[in-house]
Amino acid sequence: MRMDDRKLKILAAVVDEYIRTGEPVGSKALVELSGLSVSSATVRNDMAALESMGFLEQPHTSAGRVPTYKGYRFYIERLMKPEPLSAKERSVIDEMLGKSNAVTAESVIETATEALAQLTGCATFNTKNMPQISVITRVEVIPAGRRLYALLILTSSGAIKNRICRMEFDLTNEQLEFFDRFLNENLHGLKLDQLNPSLMQNLAAAMGSYMMTLTPLLYAVYELSNEFAASNVNLKGETRLLTNSEFDPGEVMRFLSHKNELAQLLSSVFDGIHVVFGQEENTLAITNSSMILSKYNLGNINAGALGVIGPVRLDYAKMIPYIKYFSDSVTRMLSASDDFAEEGEQNEREEEKGSGSGS
Repeated sequence: MRMDDRKLKILAAVVDEYIRTGEPVGSKALVELSGLSVSSATVRNDMAALESMGFLEQPHTSAGRVPTYKGYRFYIERLMKPEPLSAKERSVIDEMLGKSNAVTAESVIETATEALAQLTGCATFNTKNMPQISVITRVEVIPAGRRLYALLILTSSGAIKNRICRMEFDLTNEQLEFFDRFLNENLHGLKLDQLNPSLMQNLAAAMGSYMMTLTPLLYAVYELSNEFAASNVNLKGETRLLTNSEFDPGEVMRFLSHKNELAQLLSSVFDGIHVVFGQEENTLAITNSSMILSKYNLGNINAGALGVIGPVRLDYAKMIPYIKYFSDSVTRMLSASDDFAEEGEQNEREEEKGSGSGS
């Protein structure tokens, strides 16, 4: 069945009106909304055709039509007219980001996510590809009590992880000094995802006579580095999901308890804006939900993503320009810092070197 101009206008009008009201749209209303000089009967026929094509559906026999996921997708990709941010809106965002004490990559991303939540009224999220973009700047081992030692890893992105380790014996000052020096000589400047089992095995062997004594602490460093990857999804405004009448609270709770599963979806490489509907992805299993996200970069490296989660009838024409501006701003802020820029250039050089050796 052919998708002519009239059907395109009717589909766009249905989506726009349903986003605005949340109510099924009838043929009489569409005659006015679409601006077409045709009868209600003609519009009904076109709506029936759009329904048979999978773009619309009728929730009840006597009701009007609502968009399907296919209809939303077609609208976003082909029919939607984005509403560019005004100079005032851009100024407000710039001011919110500029007023923050965002001096690390972590704080830049967190500030942007909180500001996005405040301005859109939606739950927001960010992901950080820290194992791929962060390097270790410092590892510390600090006595914390009898046979207790605190491990601390600091990264170039400003992220910090720590844990308490219980040993079977107390370490001497000589052992602690050796281990501190050994770790920082061998781990400083490495990316987090380079701390793999093979490397840790080689490091254990390199400790020589200290191996049997200090290997438990070395293994704890490895486990701690893995926690960066396991906690790279952060949500803001979760209560907005729980209080939204369009969502099932049980589904929201299950989603929140498994939010790190989002990392698998969001780590995929993509360009520009990406829209995901709840029932299209098992990782976003909230019925009638939608997620709009955009990646941000450090140099030419995909450093993560940020976006919003809300009902499927989000105002995409307004939300998408907001998210695009925020992701561009985060990329700009990361690139503006000499430390971040140097880190990005280092990662690019390493990737180029790897590509060259594999060709």
